[in-house]
Formats: sequence, C-alpha cells, structure tokens
Amino acid sequence: MTKPERYKHFVEYFSQHQPDAETELHYASPYQLLVAVILSAQCTDKRINQVTPALFERFPTPQALAASTSDEVFNYIRSVSYPNNKAKHLVGMAKMLVEDFNGEVPSGIGELQKLPGVGRKTANVIASVVFDEQAIAVDTHVFRVSNRIGLTTNAKTPLAVEKQLMKYLPKDAPRIAHHWLILHGRYICLARSPKCEVCPISWFCKYYEQTHTEAALKKVEAVKLKKAKDQKKKHALNKISKELKKRSVDKNG
Repeated sequence: MTKPERYKHFVEYFSQHQPDAETELHYASPYQLLVAVILSAQCTDKRINQVTPALFERFPTPQALAASTSDEVFNYIRSVSYPNNKAKHLVGMAKMLVEDFNGEVPSGIGELQKLPGVGRKTANVIASVVFDEQAIAVDTHVFRVSNRIGLTTNAKTPLAVEKQLMKYLPKDAPRIAHHWLILHGRYICLARSPKCEVCPISWFCKYYEQTHTEAALKKVEAVKLKKAKDQKKKHALNKISKELKKRSVDKNG
C-alpha cells in the first residue's frame, strides 16, 4: 500500500468515526489551556484534570499567577511530573503574558515559543485548539502512531514527523488529525502492547502488515519453538549435571 493510500484511508476512517475529536484536557479559556498543556508534558491528561481545578481557582488569571511564587504553585501541582520545573515555568509564563502580551495568550507559534515552558509541541496545540490554525503537535502518541501506521517514513524527530504529516494530510485535516492520533495511541495503539486484535484500522496499518502476515507469524512461531528447545536442552543438561554431582558425592562418601 502506498503512503497516499494510507493517508486517504486514515482520513476517511477517522472523519467518519471521530469527526468531533478534541483534547481531553479541561479548560475554560486560552490561559487555562496553556497552563494545562504545560503541565501535561510527560504526564497524563487524567492527572492534569485532577490538579487544575484547585490551581485555576487560586490563579484564575495570568495576573494572579504572575503575582505568585514557584513555591506556592508547587503546592498545587506536586503530584504531576517535574513539579519544580513546571512551577517555575508557569510563573515565568504568566509574568511574560502580563508584561509582553497584555495578559493575553498570543496566537503566533513564534510568540508562543518565547514563553517559558512552551516548546513547539505546546505552541502547536494552542495554535490549533484555541486559534483554529492548521497545525499539528507531535507528542509521544503522535510520534509513535504515525510511524506505526506508516504515515511517516524514517522520521527520527518530532519535527520530521510534523513535516511529513503536514505534507501529506489534506489542508483542512492537521488540526483534528492531531487528536485522532493521540486518542488512537492512548486507547488502542499502546506503546508496549498495541491492541492490534481490536484495532479498527489494522487493515491499512504498516505495523500490522509487518507483524501479522503469514510470514511474520511463522517467524514468531519459529522463535518460540527455538526458545522451547533451548529451555528443554538446558533442563536436560541441568539434570545430567545434578546426576553427576550425586554420583561424585556417593563415590567419595
């Protein structure tokens, strides 16, 4: 199957089955989403949604957050990954919003990336979700699933994945494709044990094609058989070794 064909099937399937896919982070304003996305780095959305209600109640605006300290913010986010760094980033981000952007979240990816704690991925999330820009943020799920399905080829970095996706996706698709890939990676195409047996898109997935063809299955079976033989041989050698030791003891005794 060619790459354009995979893209066609990918867009057609998810357009029909997940036409309204969106972020699972809870937020009520661009500022709140920015905070949530910064916190979500290497952490689950579920955990972030547990932390942000109290955080937003205490710091409802960039001004309130900017007037705080990283030590105070830490107390609200101590259960997320890397809370010390993220607390510093949040306060620094809020101060820059107030001082340089009149307390408003900027729409430009370049301007967003100037904010502490905001890399290209976070900037793309804000640009696409808040400002409806056709951008695609590449997190671990997007990176993994794109490569597995076969949407990308030899893409070794998030930027390489982003460029290939932007090149081949229809112009109106990157914004929602980001969510399709994340949700598929979060619930079906898991990192360690992908649920290929229940995956609805396995029929055009390159990974499935490589691992579930007759030849691939035979190869797996051959490896299992060899492992079983090796274990049997090891067991037999151990048995012989024990018998020899026993005879040696009896002879010396």
